[in-house]
Amino acid sequence: MVQYGLTLSSEEHPPSKLVEMAVAAEEAGFDFVSVSDHFHPWIGEQGHSPFVWSVLGAISQATHRLKVGVGVTCPTVRIHPAINAHAAATAACLLEGRFTWGVGSGEALNEHVLGDRWPPGDVRLEMLEEAIEIIRALWTGESVTHRGRHYTVEDARIFDLPDQLPPIVVSAFGDQAVALAARVGDGLWLTGLEAETIDEYRAQDGRGPIWSQLSLSWDPDRSTAVDRAFRVWPNTGLAGQLAQDLRTVAHMEQAVQMIDREDIEQAMPCGPDPGPIIESIEEASSIGVDHIYLHQIGDPMDGFIGFWREELRPALEGS
Repeated sequence: MVQYGLTLSSEEHPPSKLVEMAVAAEEAGFDFVSVSDHFHPWIGEQGHSPFVWSVLGAISQATHRLKVGVGVTCPTVRIHPAINAHAAATAACLLEGRFTWGVGSGEALNEHVLGDRWPPGDVRLEMLEEAIEIIRALWTGESVTHRGRHYTVEDARIFDLPDQLPPIVVSAFGDQAVALAARVGDGLWLTGLEAETIDEYRAQDGRGPIWSQLSLSWDPDRSTAVDRAFRVWPNTGLAGQLAQDLRTVAHMEQAVQMIDREDIEQAMPCGPDPGPIIESIEEASSIGVDHIYLHQIGDPMDGFIGFWREELRPALEGS
């Protein structure tokens, strides 16, 4: 059965607003929310990037049934995997069975901030696999000593563990990442409509749910919706490796100068018509995505959640 979620875009909103959005999402009947884990926004116009683990603690106390995912953490560079394991275990304790942890190989934009080397993709995937190994070892509650290729852990033990360990869902773009997700993940985390990636994941015996974000810009006026998406989220038009390797917000702002307004208008549903949004959701479901979450660019408290409650949700439930 497909579950529907709302993106809590930490790049676009301050921490208190993210908590308010989670409460509103629960009241509007969303099954879950997904919050991003970044140090920086993509571009300065977005304007925010609070610390995700603090936000999760607040959401855990402000909501009651809503499931919560992190989409996604890079547990390899900016924060050591042992500390990430500790943070995620505490979040899972507070959320009491409602937490899913998405992890991936990250972007230089967020992970270079301590001056560490930004490795090439194959090395980052090695690091991710070793990080997941460490995290799962620590989640046994036993004392862990690990001396690996990329990380060292000495006599570490996590004392507060949840009754139900959270699934670790692995983000994957490219063949090597898909193979890793199938081998060690509890599911696959994507952005957009990636039918070939899903097929390859399943072909390699990948199990568990498929999570994917669909971006859109709802507004009563279509032109306003397109303008806002182009102003706030032009980075959706950056393809390939570029978004993973640019180091600063300034570099990202230079890169998005290559993106035209028409590119954004074609890349996502914009405006008041529910039809294109429903078509995207139905396509996602048809290719195997069972956790579909909607990224409303801009302020979802100003109309979008009402639009979901009054138009999108009834249409989906009736289909």
